[in-house]
Amino acid sequence: MNFTRWSARLPGTQRRAAARTEQTASPDRRGDGSVPAARAEQLTGEAPPVPAVDELRVREVLDRVPSLVALVHGPDHRIAYVNDAYTTAFGVRPLGERAREALPELDGLGLFPLLDQVQRSGRPRTVKSRKAPDGRCYTFTCTPVAQRDDGKGGSEGRGVLVFATDVTDHAEAAERLRASERRQRETAVTLQRSLLPQELEEPDDLRIAATYHPGGTEAAVGGDWYDVITLGGGRTALVIGDVMGRGVRAAAVMGQLRTAVRAYARLDLPPHEVLQLLDGLAAEIDAHQIATCAYAIHDPNEGRLVYSSAGHLPILVRDENGTVLRADEPTGPPLGTGGWMHTSGSVPLGPGSTAVLYTDGLVERRDADLDEGIAALERALSGATGTPQVVCDRLIRSAGVTPDHDDDVAVLVLQHPARTGPDSELFRNAALELLGGVEAAPRARAFASGVLTSWRFPADLHDLGVLATSELVANSLQHGTPPMRLRLRRTDRRLIIEVTDGDDHLPRRRRAEPGDESGRGIAIVATIASNWGCRRTPGGGKAVWCEFVLPRPTPT
Repeated sequence: MNFTRWSARLPGTQRRAAARTEQTASPDRRGDGSVPAARAEQLTGEAPPVPAVDELRVREVLDRVPSLVALVHGPDHRIAYVNDAYTTAFGVRPLGERAREALPELDGLGLFPLLDQVQRSGRPRTVKSRKAPDGRCYTFTCTPVAQRDDGKGGSEGRGVLVFATDVTDHAEAAERLRASERRQRETAVTLQRSLLPQELEEPDDLRIAATYHPGGTEAAVGGDWYDVITLGGGRTALVIGDVMGRGVRAAAVMGQLRTAVRAYARLDLPPHEVLQLLDGLAAEIDAHQIATCAYAIHDPNEGRLVYSSAGHLPILVRDENGTVLRADEPTGPPLGTGGWMHTSGSVPLGPGSTAVLYTDGLVERRDADLDEGIAALERALSGATGTPQVVCDRLIRSAGVTPDHDDDVAVLVLQHPARTGPDSELFRNAALELLGGVEAAPRARAFASGVLTSWRFPADLHDLGVLATSELVANSLQHGTPPMRLRLRRTDRRLIIEVTDGDDHLPRRRRAEPGDESGRGIAIVATIASNWGCRRTPGGGKAVWCEFVLPRPTPT
């Protein structure tokens, strides 16, 4: 092939104009008194003449370059030239043959449509990191070339110069990087899931479901978490949070915060006090890391959800009629910012109601306002019925969450079911206002005995319940102040006995010495009951409670 008849239109270059200035140079002739060229340059200060690019022998250059070079011409892409590197990689190729048959490696790489496109458009095209049959990876640049006039007024048409650079090392490095990122993501997902509850606690009065969806492969795992904590006495704490940031670090911080929340919840503090403690801890864990969190407590006796929020999205509550309420006040700044006094609010959660706690991945989109996402979730919740898991799945689908979602998502759904028929007999309440005086304790014992008898409890459980009632009432009469109230409550799993009074000093279990005349009441209750505890009530005062696990009915 005569390479002087072809000119390559390489990207970013143009051929020189036909009229150019010829550079001439005197030959280096050595004679008597002549000066060598190098010394002449030093003496005269003039650089030796450099040959122009047009004077280079193209074939010699292409033969020596380590990249793969092939030249095809005509509409059927007949082979005009392949260089030594190409021959070494794929073997000898016959000139003049059609490339589709003679260069099967290009066909396997899908380059022939690209050759057609380059030939038609006259513009170069590049495809990056294609794996060839020899196992190497190449980046192919296809550049149109035009044949010079053959001197007879004709032309042989356009050709395409195929230039392939070996990028195997780069491709392998990129693959190692992707593999490392996949391993890191898998580690973060594994850590994240291991730190989330493996099984949700099941409160007597609530039905709960939760789900967690990590972000897609292009998104690092975040720090979303949720939790359900039974506090005793029929009360349940519900938590959801989101640590800002991505990867293993965010998951690790999330794990520390979740553990701290469970520890603080055991103190049975109001929601805003739990967040206050958590705020200080978050700053200690990492001063540069912040997190949002919503902490709520459900008390079946009150029929309300008491909550506090640290910069988290509002809780949504759907009542039995399908009306959705947004619990967006009060709220405070995220955890870790410090210097803020959190407060608690409440929202009704009666029988037949459904509440949803969620993270921003469910409602936040790059092309939409956050309020629009929350409004869309409200509409989806208003029409969502079924079990908590069904509602959870419907909300995920309505928000368009897919495996390729760009953020992780956590959703916690709880329902307070409306019980009718035989189920309603398993959930009963009875209360007695206690008036001070010597007759209060006998009245409380008689009241408890009558209620437990009407609930048809076994004799041993009946006696234990009456004894626990007597000790709790006696403790309140001795150490508490009016108003005093006794409440008995049964569920399908346990009997709960609770006494409230106006004094906020919490009792504690202690060892009574043989000569002590008091101090044994709480120890007796702790011994005979399955669980006991105490807490301060929002309006001032305290509540002391104990519970007994009901025997499971024997199958018939």
